[in-house]
Amino acid sequence: MKLTILGFNSAIPTVRSHPTSQLLVTRNRHFLIDCGEGTQVQLRKAQAKFSKIDHIFISHLHGDHVFGLIGLISSFNLLGRKKAMNIYGPKGIKELIETQLRLTESHKSYSLNFIELTSTQSELIYEDEKVMIYTIPLYHRIYTNGFLFKEKTRLRRLNMEVIEQYPEIQICDYQNLKMGKDFVSEEGKVIKNENLTLPPKHSYSYAYCSDTMFNMNVVPIIEGTDVLYHESTFLGDLEDLAYKTGHSTSLQAATIAKNAHVKNLILGHFSNRYTELSVFRDEACSVFPNTWLPEELKTFDFKDICNILE
Repeated sequence: MKLTILGFNSAIPTVRSHPTSQLLVTRNRHFLIDCGEGTQVQLRKAQAKFSKIDHIFISHLHGDHVFGLIGLISSFNLLGRKKAMNIYGPKGIKELIETQLRLTESHKSYSLNFIELTSTQSELIYEDEKVMIYTIPLYHRIYTNGFLFKEKTRLRRLNMEVIEQYPEIQICDYQNLKMGKDFVSEEGKVIKNENLTLPPKHSYSYAYCSDTMFNMNVVPIIEGTDVLYHESTFLGDLEDLAYKTGHSTSLQAATIAKNAHVKNLILGHFSNRYTELSVFRDEACSVFPNTWLPEELKTFDFKDICNILE
């Protein structure tokens, strides 16, 4: 699982940072998370393959999280896209995009499938044989969701040094062994699966908590997540302003991370009033030491920051 930061600042773009957008790559799936202004340019800079992106997740309909979407949709069309694009977001996102397409008399070479969200409870919105994605209900000024990405448990790994000691085990048996089944010889001897295989590689998880005020209700949803991104628009001394505007402080983000027992915390969505971002990390580390700052086009490899040996 790898996360590329395309943009991380709050509402107004600056010369050094773009509004929120991220690209998550896991198990050969490419998921775009939010789409602020300039996202398609950032994807180009990141050398991302546009054709690999089939699912876009929009947390809420504030401009710094969605204004780049119509441009990206148009670029997909100009690139000759044929595959359908699936867009997950709050109720109203279909009207927003289709109105822009209609008024600009744009014609698509591919279809848009809108999955509009209305529930205030966490729900499963995507599942295939390798990945599950849940909503994380958040508390902002308008209806907002975060998203929890979870890899499904991988297959067990073959211990070839041991397997080679049993000539009767054929290649055709390998898949059953990976699925956890014991091997039964022609004579009826049972060789336990745990003696023939190794545990599966780690299955990663990522929780994306976009704009939200401090809300402990997210803790049980994201419990034990490998990496949590949590907005931290303000420092702790502006907690009252954070509450008033529906945002969080770095201390509050760290408190969520600590109580949810996540392994890593990435901060983001900083107010433009701050020029030095290291103060956010310093403040959060007083509560949750394993805190990271985002960087434009930086890719976080979960295997590395989680110290997982595979």
